[in-house]
Amino acid sequence: MGWLCVLTAAFCEVAGVVGLNRFTERKTLRNALWFIGGFAASFGLLYASFQYLQLSVAYTVWIGLGTSLAVIVNMLLFGESRSPLRLFSLALIIVGVTGLKAVS
Repeated sequence: MGWLCVLTAAFCEVAGVVGLNRFTERKTLRNALWFIGGFAASFGLLYASFQYLQLSVAYTVWIGLGTSLAVIVNMLLFGESRSPLRLFSLALIIVGVTGLKAVS
């Protein structure tokens, strides 16, 4: 149950990031709801995951997964840079989170 909360929290964080990006471009109620709702749900689900997982593990996976997904979504939807150095840095985040989980 804890991992499901963390995974869902990461996807909600991505919804919040997309909402933030859209809200920055166009201030509508819909974009504000995506922005605020996505981050609120993300924090709520992360908090719920602490019932089942160690805080350090849940938080690390949430940050790494959320950041990685947000970067990928922004590359695909908003045309952000796909430079080799950026992709390498993204891979380092994924390797780092996986390593921390493996030794926890």
